[in-house]
Order: sequence, then C-alpha cells, then structure tokens
Amino acid sequence: MRFIKNSLLLQIVIAIVVGSVLGNYIPGYINRIFVTFNALFGNFLNFIIPLIIVGLIIPAIGNIGKEAGKLLFITTALAYISTLLSGFSTYAVSIAIFPKLLRAQTLNLSVAEDQVIMPFFSIEIPPLLDVMSALVLAFIIGICISRGPFTYLKGIFNEFQQVIMTTIEKVIIPFLPLFIFGVFLNMTYTGQVYTILETFMKIIGVIFILHILFLVFQYSVAGAIAKRNPFALMKNMLPAYFTALGTQSSAATIPVTLESTLKNNIDPKIAGFVIPLCATIHLAGSTLKIVACAIALMLIQNAPIDPLQMIGFIFMLGVTMVAAPGVPGGAIMAALGVLQSILGFNQEQQTLMIALYVAMDSFGTACNVMGDGAIAVIIDKISAKNLATTAS
Repeated sequence: MRFIKNSLLLQIVIAIVVGSVLGNYIPGYINRIFVTFNALFGNFLNFIIPLIIVGLIIPAIGNIGKEAGKLLFITTALAYISTLLSGFSTYAVSIAIFPKLLRAQTLNLSVAEDQVIMPFFSIEIPPLLDVMSALVLAFIIGICISRGPFTYLKGIFNEFQQVIMTTIEKVIIPFLPLFIFGVFLNMTYTGQVYTILETFMKIIGVIFILHILFLVFQYSVAGAIAKRNPFALMKNMLPAYFTALGTQSSAATIPVTLESTLKNNIDPKIAGFVIPLCATIHLAGSTLKIVACAIALMLIQNAPIDPLQMIGFIFMLGVTMVAAPGVPGGAIMAALGVLQSILGFNQEQQTLMIALYVAMDSFGTACNVMGDGAIAVIIDKISAKNLATTAS
C-alpha cells in the first residue's frame, strides 16, 4: 500500500483500469457521484491554471537576473534550444507516423443527450484572469524583476511560487487519480474508453523510441563539441536515468545526476551549477511527450492541425517548461494553460492529456535528467575554453 501511495504512475494506471472496467457495471446514480466530483475539481483546475502560470513563470524569469553571468545565459539558452528541438522533431515524426498509426481510431467527445450524466450540483469558480492574460502578465513582471531592483516584489513572487507548488503537490496531484478514475468511468459508460486505451498503447511505444533517439542526438552533439565518445558519456549517466525512472522527479534525482555527471570528468563547480539549474529549466523529454500526446489526441478527434499554430504552441510550451515544477506531473500541470489558450483544449481533452502524460511520466523524466548531463558536457567545454583564452 505504501508503494501505491508513493507512486503517482501506479495510482493513475489503477484509476484507468478500474474506471474502464467498473463503467460497464456501475449504475448511473453511482456514476453521478463521480461526475459531481469531476465537475467541482474541473472548475477548480480552471481557476488555478492562470495562477499556476503567474506563480511559476514570474520567478523563473525573474530569478535569472541581469547580473547572472555568461554561463547562466548559455545554459538557459541551451536548455531552451534543446526543448525546442525536442518539440519540433517530435512534431515532424508525429505528423509523419501518427496519421497512419491511428487511422482506425476516431473519438468523439460529444455524447448523446440520453447518455449524459449531470452532476448533483456544481459550484462555479471563475478564474481571476484568463490564460493569455496570465501569460502576458507573467512575462511583463518577470522581465521587469530580472532587469530592475525589485527585491521586495521578487520575494513576494518567490513565496507565491511556493504556494502554487504546495497546491500542486498537496491538492491537485493527490486528487488526480480520483479525477481520472471518474473520467474513464464516464467514458466507459458512454462507450468511448476503448478508443482511448488503444491509442495509449500505440503511442507509448513511439514516444519511448523517440526519447531514446533524442538522447543519442543530444550526446552526439555534446560528444562532438567536447571531442569525446558520446556512448561512453551516456553509459556513465545510466544510474541517473534509472533513478529518474523510479522517482519521476528531476529534482529528487539531482544527487544521483550530479554523481553521474562527475564520472564524465566534468568540473565539479560546473556540474554543481548546471545540474540543479537544468533540473528546473530543461524538460526536453516532457516537451516530447506533451507534443506527441497533443497531436495524437487531435488526430483521433479529427481536429485540424495547423502548422503555424503548432509552431507557436511549441515555442510557448518551451517557455512554460522552464517554469514547470520538478515534481511528478508538474510539467503537464504547467502546460495546461498553453494547451487551452493555443490549441483550444477543453476540460475533457486536458484530462486525457494528463492521463496520457502521467502514464509515461517515468520515461520523460529520465530523458530530462539524462539530457542534463549532455548540457553539462557542453558547458564544461565552453568554460574550459574560456579559461584557456583568459590565461593566454
């Protein structure tokens, strides 16, 4: 029981399986209890999403600071570029593969009127501001804090960030399994669940192969820059990779990631700087999963996929991933606002995205962590080159 309690992935899997089975047998009035909970929790999510954007993005931008130095700028730029490459390469592969892979799957989230189960009651919780307003506000305040002496304001938003992260860890994440159970219970009742489960199985394998190939690409680039064997570098990082599979948290894996990075003969000062920073701002694996899952979900619903819209989505998702908290499921929670504002995902689609994402959370986190080691190799080479130039 303790193992189940500590594993969000296992809780989500159990919720999906049990909901998919019981939906065939539970009478409508029992189902209505969970529909009521989902209505309340869904309204709370709509309320908290803009606050998540404000609470995470402002400190992420503000804490960079104009005096942070060259290495901080380069590390942040590399993390963002890596995230964008992950997103765009996943988009290209998904568009090439998924239409054929998922051509037999079609999902219509609209339900016939006689199958609709209404909640016993619902409480509206209007958000304080919409998602796009939250994004613009976060950029304005974050940039101003990073450029000016707004010490007091910076402290306020750093504390607000802790409030948001506590809300995610103590309220949203614990109730997610029950929320997803209710969604799959109702989808089984309305006959939609089997399409979703079949889609899950098909795209999980593709995403796993994609994240392995992207890691090989990252280390090939790092190895070429540092003039070292990329596969030897990857081998030394395997303890961090497998630890991340278990923790599902880049932050919790930092000690092992740091130790593995040092085995690659990285300067301890560089490793101690890059690894904790990248654990927060480098989420290429999470971006890979979110882009692939979003495209798969749009395809099975016959939703149009606009390339220009997807380009804007990936660029904005990269910024959002920089601000995502390093807790299990944190990346997808931070991405909900962008999914809603740019791709127009409604509550049902967002819930399916959460379920798809968390089902592969271990792989994405492992890809994030392993990629941190590649960035450390590059930064170490740049730092050594700068020291040599200064000495001469």
